[in-house]
Amino acid sequence: MQTKIEKIDSSSALAIKIIGEEENKDLSFLSFREKLAMANISHPEKKKEWITARLAIFEALNILDVNYPGFFKDEHGKSQSMNNIGYVSLSHTEGFAAAVYHKVLPVGIDLEFIRDKVLKIGKRFLSPSELEFLEPDPKHYTMAWSAKESIFKCQGKRGVSFRENICLEPFSMEDKIIFGKIKGLNLADHRYQIHVDHIQNTILTYTVW
Repeated sequence: MQTKIEKIDSSSALAIKIIGEEENKDLSFLSFREKLAMANISHPEKKKEWITARLAIFEALNILDVNYPGFFKDEHGKSQSMNNIGYVSLSHTEGFAAAVYHKVLPVGIDLEFIRDKVLKIGKRFLSPSELEFLEPDPKHYTMAWSAKESIFKCQGKRGVSFRENICLEPFSMEDKIIFGKIKGLNLADHRYQIHVDHIQNTILTYTVW
């Protein structure tokens, strides 16, 4: 995977950045609150992930000609803009961080490294009907996990079970779009469309409400 900045449409964009390339980058765009948060991150690798994710947001906003407002995490752990304009979602995996931004609609993004162990934990996050259509392949299971993660981030609230509440429609490993819903909550009527990209040994998914 390489650094990627992509305008989805006139209102949204995503960016993927390589963690470690943030050295000597100008971080003056960060808000005072964010600079304080960064200073309190003691673990070097966590700080790199944090900085790279902010750089990804900054570049996604640049391609949309949107000024960087600064972001903070709400009580549900979801990033919110400090000017209450627009929606953002962040993710990172081995060596990469990603961000997606939309001017008016909630978004969710996820990056997952494909690992064989995902097959062993499938019953923890997959419903019986999903286990029936999924092939016993790490890629297929990782696509399902990542799609559910993107839906979870888009809806933005804690207390949603991947196995019990987030339901995916059947899809193949070649599909670029996955559909899903959240059942058992007041969001049950909304059908999520999750975009999927397989880059090297990583699955990228994102959804826009």
